[in-house]
Amino acid sequence: MILRRRRRRVVTELPTLEQARPAGEFVASVLSHLRRTVDVGWNLLDIDAEAHRMIREVGGTSCYIDYHPAFGASPFGYVICTSVNDGILHGRPHDRVLEAGDLISLDFAVEVEGWVADSCVSFVVGRPRPEDLQLIRDTESVMWAGIDQVRAGATVGDIGHAVMNQAHRLGYTINDRFGGHGVGRTMHEAPFVPNHGTPGSGPELVAGQLITVEPFLSPTTDELEVDESDGWTQRSDDGSRGAHAEHTLYVTEGEPIVLTARPDDPAPRSSLG
Repeated sequence: MILRRRRRRVVTELPTLEQARPAGEFVASVLSHLRRTVDVGWNLLDIDAEAHRMIREVGGTSCYIDYHPAFGASPFGYVICTSVNDGILHGRPHDRVLEAGDLISLDFAVEVEGWVADSCVSFVVGRPRPEDLQLIRDTESVMWAGIDQVRAGATVGDIGHAVMNQAHRLGYTINDRFGGHGVGRTMHEAPFVPNHGTPGSGPELVAGQLITVEPFLSPTTDELEVDESDGWTQRSDDGSRGAHAEHTLYVTEGEPIVLTARPDDPAPRSSLG
C-alpha cells in the first residue's frame, strides 16, 4: 500500500510583485557591485563597510547585524557574510586580506520598503583555478535545478529532490542541515526549503510567496564544522573549498520571478545543463 503524504500550505503575509521588487533589485545590485569591485588586497572588513554604506544610502535595514540564531555564538554584528575558501557558510567578516586565488562567497540579506530579499554569489579573486570555476558553475547549476521546480502547487520536497539529484548527477554529496527558506517581512520565514527531499512532500507553495533556493557544495565532503574562533563560520571538515549560491524567488502559477537576478550573471544553466 502506498501512503500519500498530505500536502500542507504555509501562508504568511504575501507581497505584491511591485512591493517585493525593490529589495530584490537592491540586493542584486550590491552583490553585482561587490563582485566587480572586490579584488586581491581587499580586507573582509572593507567588504562589510562597503555593503553597509550602500544599505545606508538606500535607507534599508540589514537582516544580519542583530541576528542571533541557536547555531551562532553571538549576534552576527555585520551586514554581509564573507566566506573564504574552506569557510563555506556564515563567514563572519574579520581582519583578513584577500589573496590571489581566494574563493569567496558573499551572502547578503536586506529589508527595503518593508520586504526582505536574500542572495549569495561566489567568485574568485585574482587568477582562478579551473577546478574552482567548475565548482562555482556546478553550485549554480544545482541551484537552477531547484528553481526549475518552483511554482504554485509544487512542494518544497519537489525542490529538494531536484537539488539533490542534480548534485548527485554532478558527483557531489550535499549537506541537509542548511538550505533555502521563506522570506517576507523577516529574513527567515516558513517554509524551510531543503537541499534534499521526496517529490510531493512538505508544504505546498502558493502564488505570491517569497522563497529562496540555496545550495552549497564542496568537492570532497558535505560535512561542516563551526570555526571556534568566531562561533559562526561553517567550514568544510576536510579543508576543501566550497561554493554557495542563492536567489530570492517570487512564486507564480508558472515560472518563478527571480527577484535577485543580477544583470551581469551568465545565462542560467538548467537542471539538464
